Formats: sequence, structure tokens, C-alpha cells
Amino acid sequence: MTSAVASDRIRLWREKPQAFVRECLGVVPDPWQDYVLEAFPHNQRVALKACKGPGKTALLAMLAWNFLLTRPHANIAATSITGDNLKDGLWKEMAKWQKRSPLLTAAFEWQKQRIVCREHPETWFMSARSWSKGADSTQQADTLAGFHADYLLFLLDEVGGIPDAVMAAAEAGLASGVETKLMMAGNPTHLEGPLWRASTTERHLWFLHEITADPDDPLRTPRVSVEWARQQIEKYGRDSPWVLVNVFGRFPPSSLNALIGPDEVREAMRRHRREDEYSFAPRVLGVDVAREGDDRSVIFPRQGLVAFEPIILRNVNSVQGAGAVARKITDWRVQATFVDNTGGFGGGWIDQLQLLGHAPLPVHYAGRPNDARYLNKRAEMWFELCDWIKGGGTLPPVDELVAELTTPTYTFRGDKLQIEPKDQVKERLGRSPDLADALAQTFAEFVAPPPAIDRAGDRRAPVAKGVDYNPFAL
Repeated sequence: MTSAVASDRIRLWREKPQAFVRECLGVVPDPWQDYVLEAFPHNQRVALKACKGPGKTALLAMLAWNFLLTRPHANIAATSITGDNLKDGLWKEMAKWQKRSPLLTAAFEWQKQRIVCREHPETWFMSARSWSKGADSTQQADTLAGFHADYLLFLLDEVGGIPDAVMAAAEAGLASGVETKLMMAGNPTHLEGPLWRASTTERHLWFLHEITADPDDPLRTPRVSVEWARQQIEKYGRDSPWVLVNVFGRFPPSSLNALIGPDEVREAMRRHRREDEYSFAPRVLGVDVAREGDDRSVIFPRQGLVAFEPIILRNVNSVQGAGAVARKITDWRVQATFVDNTGGFGGGWIDQLQLLGHAPLPVHYAGRPNDARYLNKRAEMWFELCDWIKGGGTLPPVDELVAELTTPTYTFRGDKLQIEPKDQVKERLGRSPDLADALAQTFAEFVAPPPAIDRAGDRRAPVAKGVDYNPFAL
């Protein structure tokens, strides 16, 4: 290729990045990617609000290479929600696409923290930027501060959780230069922050593209399985916050930021169930062990769709507390007892129960959930508890439960649902949500139904083998 031909090609690729992707990288972009590639040269601010897994990071890498190659002495600063995320996401994509192009391989050198033009490494580069976990707003702003160049691009990946201070520094970098751009991409997991503003109050400043995996949308991303998307919708419902974010690429409404409302809790307290609606189900105890002097230890019994009056203990040691649990296990013929052992507070109770011949199951709130939608076991238990209430669960008429169940809120970390930290809930509530935590623990793991035995001890028809007990079934 002669220099004149090369110059013409570079000029074309600068004006039409979609041609660059086809000719230089050797791939055909997805339709939604083509649309954004076409819009990129004509917009200073570009935002991608995306479902899970549509190929947004790949597109950021394609445009980064396009900008590097087609602008003289271009500077690019790239960041993400964490340094590891940047390394495993965008930086890996940069390496992958470079290997597909002999031209990019010859012209640029890929390094762990920088990609540099071989002929002008000091002035023509892309830099990976991150901040420490304990950084304050000033230190976060320093992540992208100090960048000035005639051709400057800021790339923010997984922007949903990126601090405002980082975005402010990027905005400042747009003030001067021949061509300065800011591009961000993320999942709509936060009802605040840069992506939220670009979608709402600052919508007029941004070219915003919404990427969906909605199986009924003809413009959906082809990279997300239609079958998987339909399964998630069928399993969790179209209005589920997890489905809204990960399948449809939409922000969950702010009203859903609370796990459950007081009207739903009060309604559950007014319900009445016939014994034959729950007697076949396993009898389960949730035991929340007090952590501080003003906290209560709570033993909460539940059988299927009915939660019974909790036992509340104050100022008891592990021997006394385990004794109370053991009496309930024996008197009520309990099938499973879940004891909170987060931070080891329930260890003494568990040891004492084992000495008394029982087999308590420790629960670790920060432990791994069974369902990948959730960040940890605590979030999984609380969401299952609230789904149980909404699905017909019956609560005892304990007024304190209303506030405890309705105070915690949820948010997202990446694409994982998480519950507001307990210390924050306690600060707003004025006490620890011990009752609600104990009830939530009854959903820690699946418990198989026992042989049908009534309270008098008479055997009824055995439960059919292979039939799973469903606590939500009426």
C-alpha cells in the first residue's frame, strides 16, 4: 500500500469507523455496534446503556483502536469500576483485536498499563488508569486528571458504579483540543451517577444508545441467547429488577429500591392458612444471634407458607440460647435449624447444640449464594423471603416486623443484587433488624419435606419421592 493510498484509507476509517472494523479488524459488527460506530465521529459524548453480555466492551476496544490509528498523537485514558475489571475486560479486548490486525501490531506496542505508538511512545498512547479501594474523591479525580492533547478520548467501562469525581475529571479534559471525546458504557444498576444522568437529566448532552436482549425486540443484541432471555423472563417476571437490568438493559424504577412495602407486609399479617395448606412442609428454624448488648437473639419458626410467633431472647449466653433452641427443636420436631454464624457470633450456640445431639446449619451472610443473581447469601435469603411474602406467605402480627422488613433497600454491584449493609439499616431503623434476619435465615437452603405426621404424632400418607416441596405453591 502506497503512502497516498494509506493516507486515504486512514481518512476514510476516521470518518467511517465501521469500515475500519471490517477492513482492519476483519469482522462484521453487530447491527447495534454498526449504529454506534457510525455515530462516533459526530458526537463528543457517547453512552451505552446495556443489558448483560451484548459486546459493549468489545465495541469500546474497536473504537479505541480506531481513534489511536486515525488521529495523530492521540491520547486515550481508560478506566473501569476496578483495576481488575479494566485488566480482565477492556485491556484484554485491546490485545485481542490488535492480534487480528497486522497493521495495528506493526504500529503499536501493547503493554500491561500502556499501548504506545512504536515511533512516538511518549506522545501517542493509550493508558490504563485506576484508583485504590480507599481513595477519597480527590484521589479518584486524579485518575483521569492532567490529560491534555489535541486528540483526546476518555473511555469509562462498567460506568454504573464509577464515582462522580472520576467523571468530573474526564469532563474537564474536554475543555480544549482539536477533537476531544468521552465514551462510557455500563449496565443500568444505579439510580444515580454518570450513566443515570446521561439517561435522564443530561440526556441532551449525550448520544445514548440502549442495548437490549429483549427476545421480542428485532434490534436486540444477537450475542445474548434468546432462549436464556426468555427463561429469565419466565422465571423471574418482566418487572423483576434483575430482568430489567440484565435482559432489557433498563433502570429499575426507584419505587423498587425497597425490597417490599408496608402494605404487603400488613396483608401477610392478616392472612390465615388452613393447616392442610402447610402441614406437609418442613419445619424450619431461623436463629439470629445477638452481636451487641442492645441486639436481641431471635428464634423464628416457619413451616411452608406460615411463619409463627418468634421467640425473643435478651442477654443470654451461648448455653442458655442453645438450650432454648434445643427445646424448640424437640417440641416442634424441627427438620432444619439455620444459625447465623457471620463473624463467628453463632459459633458458641452451634457448638452447644451439637453437644446436645442436634445438627444446626451455620449461615454466613457473606457466603456464596446458590443463585448467581445475588452478590451473597444475605441478599439471596432476603429476596426469597420477600418473594415468599408476595407469593402468599403468612406473617405473625408482630408490629416490629413491618419496619424491619421494609427499611432495607437493594442496589446492584455489577450485575449482582445486594442488600443495604446491616449497619446502615440499623442506623436508619434505630435497632438491628433481628426479627427479619432470623426469618430470612429460614430460606438459607432447600429443606426436603418430612413424612407427613400431624402434631399428635399420627402418620399420614407419605410424601411421594422425587416431588420437591415448593414453599410458594398454594
